[in-house]
Amino acid sequence: MTVLASVLTALGDPWDQGIMQRALLEVVLLGLVGGALGCWIVLSELSYGAESLAHGMFPGLVLAALTGIPLLLGGAAGILVAALAVALAGRVPGIGRDNAVAVVVTTLFGLGVLLALSPSSPPGIQGLLFGDVLGTSAGDLLDGAALAAVVLAALWVLHWRLLAVGFDRLSARALGAPPLLADAALLILLALAVLVAVQGLGNLLVVAVLVAPAAAARLLARRLLPMMATAVAIAIVAGIAGLYLSYYVRVAAGASIAGFMVLAYALARLATLAESLRGAATLTEAN
Repeated sequence: MTVLASVLTALGDPWDQGIMQRALLEVVLLGLVGGALGCWIVLSELSYGAESLAHGMFPGLVLAALTGIPLLLGGAAGILVAALAVALAGRVPGIGRDNAVAVVVTTLFGLGVLLALSPSSPPGIQGLLFGDVLGTSAGDLLDGAALAAVVLAALWVLHWRLLAVGFDRLSARALGAPPLLADAALLILLALAVLVAVQGLGNLLVVAVLVAPAAAARLLARRLLPMMATAVAIAIVAGIAGLYLSYYVRVAAGASIAGFMVLAYALARLATLAESLRGAATLTEAN
């Protein structure tokens, strides 16, 4: 009984503090948005686009934090600037679109880092880069919940259109689901998801919650809805595990959360590999 009581105490102690309670709610929001939207990102092969979008909007986020305007407006402005810069760079002969994206994104991200790490920047601005889930305020939770509700509602409304485009892009238009509009909708929702996640994980780690749980779930589930449910569960469990590690080991919470999400993918990959090896061994024995 003493051991059990000690374990229960250790499990419950972190949640007596308001800072950890708000962090837990933030983790749940991250898991819901990242898990559900991440499945579409992985299936649509937009993982590189997610990273590019997060890094491209970074200067806008930093300027918004420095000037006191809402992060949503700063992020939206950053996306517009990045999109315009990519379009212009892509028109330069001999560069190519992929090269243009790489040049623009790295330039904008470098600019954002210079602004965030400048000695004149106020304390806490680095949180946009590295995340500060333990610094989540009630206002951050309300903003995040509103954005999460928009993303999840949009995914529900657009579900059959996204499914049609994902199943057959060539025939989707005839069904009333233009691929271009579906791609644009995903990118807009991705931008909103980045704004939800950047408070907790920061710009450097935000891609982890949008890709790793969904990639792991894709290895474990064959149908879309179970895949989404699995991705959400993995993201939330990894987030809680990261908070426990941060609380007891005194390491960065954002990095801990991202690390557990990547670990979940590695374990899922090992599980599928082991299953394949068992199947091959069974087939060999049968022959």
